[in-house]
Amino acid sequence: MEIVRQEAKSAHLCPRGHVATICIRVFKGRRDVLVHLFRPDWASEEAVYPWPELVQQDPQTGPSTCRGDSRAVLLESFNREEMDQIVAYLTARYADRLTRISINSLEFPLPAGLLPLSAMPEGKDIGRIRFEIVPRYPLPFVVHGLYDLSQHKPLDPGPSQT
Repeated sequence: MEIVRQEAKSAHLCPRGHVATICIRVFKGRRDVLVHLFRPDWASEEAVYPWPELVQQDPQTGPSTCRGDSRAVLLESFNREEMDQIVAYLTARYADRLTRISINSLEFPLPAGLLPLSAMPEGKDIGRIRFEIVPRYPLPFVVHGLYDLSQHKPLDPGPSQT
């Protein structure tokens, strides 16, 4: 399993802003499925950040008419300590199932109107992994992963039988 870290070019303006994607070797009949990790619960932190420095405002539309919520994108992200805990957990528990963990830092200010992962509806191909329901989940915070099976190749069914 490979761990790839990409740091931000500029200094972080707040503790949050670290995101991760894992690549699962085989998942739900698909190969090399990308799963984007995020924090689904963050409402208590919303007021504590210098939002004008972190998120660009779109002068054409107000925050209530914007398609997405860039603040939520930031709040779904992890701080460095949480990210280190996630990597340690995934490495210890799923090393044989993962091919890669990619960690990136958000660049600030974020553009206005980004769509948060928590806003994506689950359906036929799009779903969530809720890590906290796995027995013996050790992290003190909740982590979810969003995947889209339609973006990945199905497993080779092998030679057809005639």
